[in-house]
Amino acid sequence: MPQHITDTTQLKCDKGTSPSPLTVTSQSFMSIDGKLQATEEDKQPNTNIKPFGMCSVLRFSCTPAPIKWDNTSDFEIESKKELLDTSTCRCSVGGKISIVKSAQNFVTE
Repeated sequence: MPQHITDTTQLKCDKGTSPSPLTVTSQSFMSIDGKLQATEEDKQPNTNIKPFGMCSVLRFSCTPAPIKWDNTSDFEIESKKELLDTSTCRCSVGGKISIVKSAQNFVTE
């Protein structure tokens, strides 16, 4: 079952050299484990999505250019779909941004 994504979740770009944390700014009241829950609107370059090191397409420093999050939840927070650990986002430079590791602390039963 897909998990919801929260602030500081690690992202990666398949054209970048290093992961980068997601910063949630799209909403301020829904949280999990004390961290704000991410939505499809958390896609602003350098605000929500930081550079991923070197870009193999441009062959110099990454400047993220996210287009739109796909594979989002059917549920919404303030009319914005929630992000899941299966969500991906295309970069207009040519890369695909995905979730490396959720920032949530999952409890095993």
